[in-house]
Amino acid sequence: MIGIIGFHRGLLSVKFFSRLLLPRLLLLCLVTAFGVQAEELWGRVVRVSDGDSITVIDAGRKEFRVRLAGIDAPERGQPFNRVARTSLSQLLSGAIVVVQVDKVDRFGRLVGRVQVSGADASLEQLRAGMAWFYRRYEDELPPALRSAYAAAESEARASRVGLWRDAEPVPPWVWRRR
Repeated sequence: MIGIIGFHRGLLSVKFFSRLLLPRLLLLCLVTAFGVQAEELWGRVVRVSDGDSITVIDAGRKEFRVRLAGIDAPERGQPFNRVARTSLSQLLSGAIVVVQVDKVDRFGRLVGRVQVSGADASLEQLRAGMAWFYRRYEDELPPALRSAYAAAESEARASRVGLWRDAEPVPPWVWRRR
C-alpha cells in the first residue's frame, strides 16, 4: 500500500514521491504559503498551449503551467481553437507577465489572473470573442471582475466577433463531455 509519503513495504518509494507527489506538494505550498492572499508569479511566457493555457518560466528558470482564470477557450479539434490560441499568443508570447495565483487545478496547473502590461489577458480574450466567461467558477473571481468578464462576453457576442461569428458555438465544457 502506498501512503501519502509513498511508503511501500516499509521503504520510501522515491519514484512515487519525486515524480508524482513532490511537484504537487510544492505547487500547493506555493499557492498556500501566504494564507488567504493570492501568490504572485512573475515570469516570461514561453509557450501558449491554447486560448486559455500558457507556460511561464520564472527568474529561477522554473516552468509553471498556468490556466487563465475566468475563461474557457475552444478545445483542440473544436472550431476557433487555433484562432483563440493565436490571439493569446499575440498578446502573451515572450511577454513578462504577473500571475495572481488563485489555486492549483486537478491537472497540477496554476489557475490565476494573468496581467501583461497592465492588461488582463482573460478580459482581452473575452473582448476578442476568443473564449467564454466560465461562469461555473465565477465565485472564485472578485465581483468587479465577474461584471467585467460578463460584459466583455456579451459585447463580443452582440458584435459577433471571434467565435461568436458561428451560428451556434459549442461551449468547451459541452464539447469535452462529448
